[in-house]
Amino acid sequence: MKKSLILMASLAMVACGSRAAKTQSTESEASATPQYTVIENAQIDLAQLPQDKDGYYILFDGKTLNGWRGYGKQHVPSKWTVEDGAIKFNGTGGGEAQDGDGGDLIFTRKFKNFELELEWKVSKGGNSGIFYLAQEVETEKDGKKKMQPIYISSPEYQVLDNANHPDAKLGKDGNRQSASLYDMIPAVPQNQKPYGEWNKAKIMVYKGTVIHGQNGENVVEYHLWTPQWTEMLEASKFSSKKWPLAFELLNNCGGANREGYFGLQDHGDDVWYRNIRIKILD
Repeated sequence: MKKSLILMASLAMVACGSRAAKTQSTESEASATPQYTVIENAQIDLAQLPQDKDGYYILFDGKTLNGWRGYGKQHVPSKWTVEDGAIKFNGTGGGEAQDGDGGDLIFTRKFKNFELELEWKVSKGGNSGIFYLAQEVETEKDGKKKMQPIYISSPEYQVLDNANHPDAKLGKDGNRQSASLYDMIPAVPQNQKPYGEWNKAKIMVYKGTVIHGQNGENVVEYHLWTPQWTEMLEASKFSSKKWPLAFELLNNCGGANREGYFGLQDHGDDVWYRNIRIKILD
């Protein structure tokens, strides 16, 4: 794919500055992958974030949504609020509709090698997800621009009420249950706490090695940018035949710099996140 830099954005405390974009175009008209743009917005300066005694940056202060915004937006959607020291998505029970002022939430900084820790809980039958190495991707057709969903460029750590949501029984071998690499690798052991209780999540990315942790145990390990990663994508709904754009973005997860946003999913259900911190491993 031929890549051309259109505009570089300056850094700012919040991502409300100018936008930059990297446009991708096909070398052959026969390619099934549509032309797309990776939007580069201003990012928060990590030097302005507090660090704890363990060297982790605090991404959520328990009181405000400073440093956060909606995916593909310049504001925090109103359905994301702060409640009792946690980030809450106020669901409608309508599934992955993202209607009204909802949508996924991202922290306004791209990360490369890191260890992310947080706690989450869901309502009965709740569904959400944690994205990492995400890009903001826009396509254009017939002069109309459209933001693509975050999950076409980002692996997803599944957040789910395994006991009450039907997605837990779909997929293969439990690969849609909590802490799984969604629809690809099941979390083993499956040690989730039930809805209404706090679960501890960990995501480590280091030079392509990815670990998912749940409640103190490592439950998933895989390796990005390898032949095995490509094979997994080809066996999934993100294959080059089923979804060429998603395949290209995920196969080159994180883009040329191998870095991306961390995000929380609006899947239409009540979900809470707290104690969000990240350690840089670069």
